Amino acid sequence: MTLTDIAAPSVFETVESEVRSYCRAWPVVFEQARGSRLYDEHGRPYLDFFAGAGSLNYGHNNPVLKRALLDYLAGDGVTHGLDMSTTAKRAFLEAFRSTVLEPRALPYKVMFPGPTGTNAVEAALKLARKVTGRETVVSFTNAFHGMSLGSLATTGNSAKRAGAGVPLANVTRMPYDHYLDGRMPDFLWFERLLDDPGSGLDHPAAVIVETVQGEGGINVARAEWLRGLADLCRRHDMLLIVDDVQMGCGRTGDFFSFEEAGITPDIVTLSKSISGYGLPMALCLFRAELDQWRPGEHNGTFRGNNPAFVTATAALETYWSDDTLRDRTLARAARIEGALGELVGDDGRSGLAVRGRGLVWGLEFADGERAAAVCRRAFELGLLLETSGPHDEVVKLLPPLTATDDELDEGLGILARSVRHGAGRLAA
Repeated sequence: MTLTDIAAPSVFETVESEVRSYCRAWPVVFEQARGSRLYDEHGRPYLDFFAGAGSLNYGHNNPVLKRALLDYLAGDGVTHGLDMSTTAKRAFLEAFRSTVLEPRALPYKVMFPGPTGTNAVEAALKLARKVTGRETVVSFTNAFHGMSLGSLATTGNSAKRAGAGVPLANVTRMPYDHYLDGRMPDFLWFERLLDDPGSGLDHPAAVIVETVQGEGGINVARAEWLRGLADLCRRHDMLLIVDDVQMGCGRTGDFFSFEEAGITPDIVTLSKSISGYGLPMALCLFRAELDQWRPGEHNGTFRGNNPAFVTATAALETYWSDDTLRDRTLARAARIEGALGELVGDDGRSGLAVRGRGLVWGLEFADGERAAAVCRRAFELGLLLETSGPHDEVVKLLPPLTATDDELDEGLGILARSVRHGAGRLAA
């Protein structure tokens, strides 16, 4: 072997930080993307059941959204606007009001806190503390709310929390739905602490919750549990914050994931697919009486991403003017649940478990090594999947909402082959 036979380190290895992660699981260089597929620089297609961690609900380079964006840029539309009034922002606010807020009778003001989900969560936490004058926030086991310090304090994952470098304070953890396997009535412990002046729990400003914990392992809260939580917050004067960063914008069927439960949170955070095109954008929504900000009290240089407003408006007008996308998502949920149920079997001998809603599903394995092996094999067969859960033991399915039935069947077929491949290797 000569020196020329040894591959030189890539620029990603020599220049980019060791913090990179997804590229380690998918060691190719991607060049193009269309619909439900990514293509590497050699032209090999990969079916995408990752969808930008939920940022691409309408697929890659959605043609309707792309046309709107190209027209806007060709006309020298404002790109960077901070929080200045622009035609692009006005069109988005009008579309959001008419297609999302008014049909659901939601009494929300809209805040642009910065371009990411963690920006939206930080704004929600700051606002709750400002309005109530209290510091403590309650979050739940296995929650994930972001990587900046306030959001990270409400996140449960110990590996992610370890990167903070400082104490993460003023947050109390409570058990999420199913965490205690039904051995205790819902909120018994929580309410007991609230009622007991000797419990040591300071009166919380707010409770923050995901209706489906994506990074936590596709843990799905029951509608009755969410209603019980909303009632508990109401009775104890705590604001209810729903983090819909990943599960909003139709991922569970309805535009908001909490609609199924029939609740109206005090504050809602949105990001990821709100722009529809993978462009950075986030919203913090809250009841009008909570709008106690002073001008500029929470701001950010890139909160006025006008190209994102343009694609977001196109997405709302195209996909949320009626119930077509919602109904299709719910129908496909049943299709995926059936396929995964067949893969797992009903006798419990497979050691696998399935859970999910809409077009977010998890396949739980006994350990993270087995889940990772399935994802590696799926990648070899041309399917992008990631793991989630406290031990990375859950294979997570997050296909675009616009994926065709054939693409769903193709992805589920590759998943089944990958699971059986792993089972065969273990048996050997």
